[in-house]
Amino acid sequence: MTSAAIILAAGRGTRAGGALPKQWQTLAGQPVLAHTIAAFRGQVDRIVLAIHPEDAARAAAFGLPMVDGGSTRAASVRNALDALAGQGVTKVLIHDGARPLVSPGLIAGVLAALDAATGAAPALPVTDALWRGAAHVTGTARREGLWRAQTPQGFRFDAILAAHRAHQGEAADDVEVARAAGIEVAIVPGEEDNLKLTFAGDFARAERILKGRGMDIRLGNGFDVHAFTEGDHVWLCGVKLPHTKSLLGHSDADVGMHALTDAIYGALAEGDIGTHFPPSDPQWKGAESHIFLRHAMERVAARGFRLANCDVTLICERPKIGPHQGAMRAALARIMGVEVDRISVKATTSERLGFTGREEGIAAIATATLVSA
Repeated sequence: MTSAAIILAAGRGTRAGGALPKQWQTLAGQPVLAHTIAAFRGQVDRIVLAIHPEDAARAAAFGLPMVDGGSTRAASVRNALDALAGQGVTKVLIHDGARPLVSPGLIAGVLAALDAATGAAPALPVTDALWRGAAHVTGTARREGLWRAQTPQGFRFDAILAAHRAHQGEAADDVEVARAAGIEVAIVPGEEDNLKLTFAGDFARAERILKGRGMDIRLGNGFDVHAFTEGDHVWLCGVKLPHTKSLLGHSDADVGMHALTDAIYGALAEGDIGTHFPPSDPQWKGAESHIFLRHAMERVAARGFRLANCDVTLICERPKIGPHQGAMRAALARIMGVEVDRISVKATTSERLGFTGREEGIAAIATATLVSA
């Protein structure tokens, strides 16, 4: 089965105040939408954003497929469902971009419920007394059987696609669309922290919740090898060093930068360089490795993290690395946009053993630590 998440972020959110729509306002140092997207990374196979056309440049930093939102919530969902049609998606989650505190457990619970149900959505039982009125109380209502709806609302893909295509007009949410099409929707226990940011005061509450969750620390490792070939220089950690040979590779073969880039992608659980820049694509032949490393750092920011430190070890007999360590650290710091004291570059030999000992090539290992911003 293939799962997908549609994140709705096309609204203007005027009740929250501020110069930007609420999904683009800052929460704990990152846009609200960055937190929302991060919650779904690794939980589903695909993520699609429904955005306002004016926000396309901002949203592009997330590196996700995008569709234009419609004039209504239902229209935005329909556009995203149409974009996913024919791609083998069997389960789809539809989530409000302004609910950045959804937990992995809640996402997993809705997906699991779809093994037995055509539709499933989280909700919380109403526990407060209910009144009718305006300036004065004019009546009361029973709270038994009433629920506070949340997202993500999940469905078997074909069923909700057909329901949306048949639906006319607006709907409060996708459960309303589903029920109009005769789809039964199972209730999954919701979470109090899964609030929808609506008013300015909601941001302060969300900040408190995020602080209470503690810091997210990610560790990634990278390893790379390149063989020597004919040439008169090598690129190592962004520095060009004269040498009797060059390194062979599809790009500029900067083995140190490649290992570091893979370490960062690994910490994010987003594959490796080949995932983002396939060697089968001719446009990357001879590419400078700083392109890959900058992209990895853009992904760090988009996911709501920052680099705590990184450590690169180059394994070779020659060229000698010691005299160039400072320049390498400075080059990496400039490319990554971080302080140089967060970067370590060092070297070792393999005591004349193996391919590096025979001077047939250079290897590199790297470690990167990311912390939630």
